[in-house]
Amino acid sequence: MNFDKIIKEIEKDLTEFPDKARKGFDLLASGIDYDVATTPADIVYTEDNLRLLHYKPVQDPEHLHRPPVLIVYALINRYIMLDLQPGRSFVQNLLNQGLDVYLLDWGRPTASDMYLDLGDHLNGYLDNVVEWIRSKTQSDQINLMGICMGGTFSVIYTALHPEKIKNLITLATPVEFDVDDATLFLWAKQLDVDKIATTLGKLPGDLANILYLLIVPVDTVNKYVNFLNGIDDPKFVSTFLRMEKWIFDSPDMTGAVFRQFIGAIVQKNLLIKNQFELEGQLVDLRKIRCPLLNVYGKHDYLAPPGTSKPLAQAVGSKDTTTRGVDSGHVGIFVGSMSYKTICPGIVEWIKTH
Repeated sequence: MNFDKIIKEIEKDLTEFPDKARKGFDLLASGIDYDVATTPADIVYTEDNLRLLHYKPVQDPEHLHRPPVLIVYALINRYIMLDLQPGRSFVQNLLNQGLDVYLLDWGRPTASDMYLDLGDHLNGYLDNVVEWIRSKTQSDQINLMGICMGGTFSVIYTALHPEKIKNLITLATPVEFDVDDATLFLWAKQLDVDKIATTLGKLPGDLANILYLLIVPVDTVNKYVNFLNGIDDPKFVSTFLRMEKWIFDSPDMTGAVFRQFIGAIVQKNLLIKNQFELEGQLVDLRKIRCPLLNVYGKHDYLAPPGTSKPLAQAVGSKDTTTRGVDSGHVGIFVGSMSYKTICPGIVEWIKTH
């Protein structure tokens, strides 16, 4: 190990940092653009805190691929990661390739919403949205695309309402929780769900953020070190701030949903065992008989491959496609690989089904 070289590199970094920091602070003070979710969309349906977005098609209506796609995102974090910035927008990529895209924005629960459970969200809000889209577009069925926890919700919904879904697309979606490499879910299994839900009435979004950051603390530290190293680069800073806006924009999860999702689905792993009940109805994944596309990131530390891959064997469909892509959790939706190969592959699968 060449210690003289290391010392010289440290001295160089320390010498250059004040000037880089000054340029960076000037850049931040100049009003750098880091707006997110800028793809044009109309709010076509609202209910309580929920909004349904319909993105303005890029192609002529007669050339749109039908039936439409409804994207269901997670309750923790918001959908803005799918529309991070021009040129790095998963939603825009879907539109450019001719899909008719709707997105469900769950909104932010208030204190009066803390008793709303998964039944209210899936058999209530989500089903109302599906019915609205079916009626508006005169489609007997829709394409349902679920992402992360929203994918788990979409799996449950499709099992309960299979007649309404033409194709099910799940991205970075956990369904198997008895695995050893999913740090987040291993931690979740140790939580006193009833105590947290009773005391706080919710899972605070800020607490969820802390848990996410603690999964890979070294990567978190390196991220901010890299930010300081690139603080004088406007493009880099703009992208970094957009990602930070998504990471720390986390709504709370209602206590009732927290109890069901963590207590029954994660801790007891009832969903994949076909033992989870919602409003007295058994959620039997074998009732999912529509075509399934299940995409997971090979380097996803939030929903590792072992949590996602078993879905294809659990459903009743004979037409299942499982794709592992060379990315992490966010990389499926952001970056050059998403734009060039992952998203086009998803669109091609939808169009051929």
